[in-house]
Amino acid sequence: MAGDPGQEHRTLGKRSRGGRDELRAQVQARRSDLERQFEVGRAQYERVEEKIQQRTGRNLIFAIGIGIVLGGALLLSLIVVKELFMGFAALVAGFATFELVQAMRHGGYRVPAIPTIVAAVATVPAAYYGGPPGQVLAILGGIGLVSVWRLATQLPAARRTGGRQLVADLAAGAFVQVYVTFLASFAVLLTAAPGGQWWTLAFIITAVATDTGAYVFGLLFGRHPMAPVISPKKTWEGFGGGVLAGLLAGVLLAVFMLQEPWWFGLILGVSILLTATAGDLVESVIKRNLGIKDMSSWLPGHGGFLDRLDSILLSAAVAYLLYVFVA
Repeated sequence: MAGDPGQEHRTLGKRSRGGRDELRAQVQARRSDLERQFEVGRAQYERVEEKIQQRTGRNLIFAIGIGIVLGGALLLSLIVVKELFMGFAALVAGFATFELVQAMRHGGYRVPAIPTIVAAVATVPAAYYGGPPGQVLAILGGIGLVSVWRLATQLPAARRTGGRQLVADLAAGAFVQVYVTFLASFAVLLTAAPGGQWWTLAFIITAVATDTGAYVFGLLFGRHPMAPVISPKKTWEGFGGGVLAGLLAGVLLAVFMLQEPWWFGLILGVSILLTATAGDLVESVIKRNLGIKDMSSWLPGHGGFLDRLDSILLSAAVAYLLYVFVA
């Protein structure tokens, strides 16, 4: 006797619904499991990141990402068409001078921002196309512009505060032009020279290698402070790591990039090591005197543009001198 078709249909429907419910339950369980694993992984990552940040004083992930972006832009500007480096240099110089102006204001110095940035940006093409004479004229013109602007727009305030404050403000404005614009323009002079883009790349890589070696060795082995009053985190162990990294980078870059003898690489490495270390300490003194920790917070994990340029500025001048004597 044939079964009831309706009963069979209901049975199949129950089985189908049961299968869907079972599949839905499995998917939900798998989803919950993945969410738990994600939360555990995120918690572990946050703990590790917190330990790294406590040890290094910075967000290392952001720092690496920002470094890659800036390094890529630098490589693009130097290797593809070196005239593009003017745009890169003008952008960095503009931001760096603005940061130092803000820091000076925090320290009580009235330095006008607009003429300072205009002078910094204008110095880039002046140095690139005009060479050393164009560089010097642009710097002197920039100091004059900043000084006249300060006198013209804030002289009434100076009468109330006294001439000593005015002199201090004029000196601070000139210092910004010399410390940032003048020193940075040596990288522009070097890049504009025949084959100079490779020298610019070489000295920057050497400076970065020195900083990285000092950072890693200081993080792993740092025990003895190098300048505890000026820069508490800088250690002699880190300096030793910077020496090794700087010499190695200098020799490799001299031989394979600059086509110079290996012993010149030692000179390059030592020179950049000393200027990079001195530049870092100089900026630490400036920030300590102005009562700030970082020049800005525009570059996560790095601070500001000037915080990344501290080892580059003095090195640019020395690298240009080495190029003039050798090439």
